[in-house]
Amino acid sequence: MASTEEPETRDAAPECAPADLQRFAVELRRTNGEINRLVHGFALAQGLHPTDVQALSVVLDSPEPLTPGRLREHLGLTSGAVTACLDRLERAGHIRRARESPDRRIVHVHYVEGARAAARSYFMPLAQAAERALLRFDEEELDVALRFLSALNEELGELRVPRR
Repeated sequence: MASTEEPETRDAAPECAPADLQRFAVELRRTNGEINRLVHGFALAQGLHPTDVQALSVVLDSPEPLTPGRLREHLGLTSGAVTACLDRLERAGHIRRARESPDRRIVHVHYVEGARAAARSYFMPLAQAAERALLRFDEEELDVALRFLSALNEELGELRVPRR
């Protein structure tokens, strides 16, 4: 006789206990705080605002050429604030703006290759700490952690924040 129960779907996730959710929230806040501390230090060392470093990350991680408008939307800033941010980043030698499109009104923002050395040097302790932490886990555990972070970032990317 066939079962009347519905088959378990692959997308079904186990319920998360409130205590587990609280522990995740605490650890994510701690991680965010530690990374923010490092970002603020880099910003200070480079004569930048922490938002400028956040913008640099967006430029660096963008899979396609980034426009000031898309950066504005991503950061939730006004167009004037993005212009000031890009001006500071360009003066500091971290980005360049280019009009590469047939439509000369479109500006693309690019990370300057030579600027990576300063960021790599400053953030090397972060990379080393991450490497030491990774060594504590086997490949299967890391796959799960990476899937979780990817899923969390997808969910967070769907949230809309008020513009400044």
